[in-house]
Amino acid sequence: MVASPSGMRRASTTLGWAGVVACGLAAAACGGGSSTPSGPSTPSVRTYSVAVTLFLDQNQNGQLDAGEDARVPGVQVVIGTGSGTSAPGTGIANVTGIQEGALSVGVRPESLPFYYQAPPPAPIQVPGATEARIGLTLPIGENHPYRYLGIGDSITAGDGSSDGQGYKLKLQSLLEPYFARAEVFTRGREGDASIETAQVIRRTLRDADPAYALVMLGTNDWNDQTCQHEGPSACYTIDALRTIVDGIKDWHSLAVLATIIPANPRYSTPARDAFYDQTNVMIKALAQQENIVLADLNADFKAAGNLSALFDDDVHPNDAGYQVMAQGWFKAITRARSAAASSSPRFGFRF
Repeated sequence: MVASPSGMRRASTTLGWAGVVACGLAAAACGGGSSTPSGPSTPSVRTYSVAVTLFLDQNQNGQLDAGEDARVPGVQVVIGTGSGTSAPGTGIANVTGIQEGALSVGVRPESLPFYYQAPPPAPIQVPGATEARIGLTLPIGENHPYRYLGIGDSITAGDGSSDGQGYKLKLQSLLEPYFARAEVFTRGREGDASIETAQVIRRTLRDADPAYALVMLGTNDWNDQTCQHEGPSACYTIDALRTIVDGIKDWHSLAVLATIIPANPRYSTPARDAFYDQTNVMIKALAQQENIVLADLNADFKAAGNLSALFDDDVHPNDAGYQVMAQGWFKAITRARSAAASSSPRFGFRF
């Protein structure tokens, strides 16, 4: 009997699937070469997450107490194999990728902002704990923990700004949402040379008891004939700034020392520019010697582009210039230690 064409097609299909199955079971028999046997699958490792709040521990008791409202962002938190970075405003680090075990929770010291100190790592059980808290401290004695005080001359006072506030409110608008709490004050004495501010530094600090003291002085020192004609090495600027820094340390405040901002190019002279540039080299060296934070406001101004567009007159910034100052102070206050080390290898800090 001759099979029908349709029957032949059915038989061929059946044999074809059988051949596929046979090849799948014994590929070598089908001329397909050798096959690599798959080993046992690796079971996935379960991981967990923990929310860690980093706060400013005012009374240094290790507990988050009522009224301790400040948070510390930008800090890297580590729990076993997991890590996370604390967020602005909340200070919460969502640490993920944690494998189970009796572990410890701590921070990477190089990620801390300037002057902050962390406690030793604390034990934590995972799974079990879903949140933790780390209290960071500042060595500020009885000073106000959220207070920043600008110290300087008429630039610090805000001359040239449309509201007369200078960088004060601009800086506060940056610090407050970042740390969750901050208040900025300024004490600028119009026309003061650095040596005059040095004579009243303790009184200035006593009026505010700040955690941070932000110092920018030296602009008016150019008007002194000795400074102008004999140069920065013969001028009193560095000695005066050293006296100011020592006074700040004695008051248990934290010094942030700024370079002198440039003068408006429309009115300045090469001699004045050279005086500021040479003095700023000495100011940077002083910051290194004293182990304090440097805010390079001069570099910030020059990096902004059109210098003349940042000034109201020969030396006083306008609103745009004061915004540059606010951002420069903010950058210095919040910069991590690792960032300082990479940008200035010789820069040191005392904790």
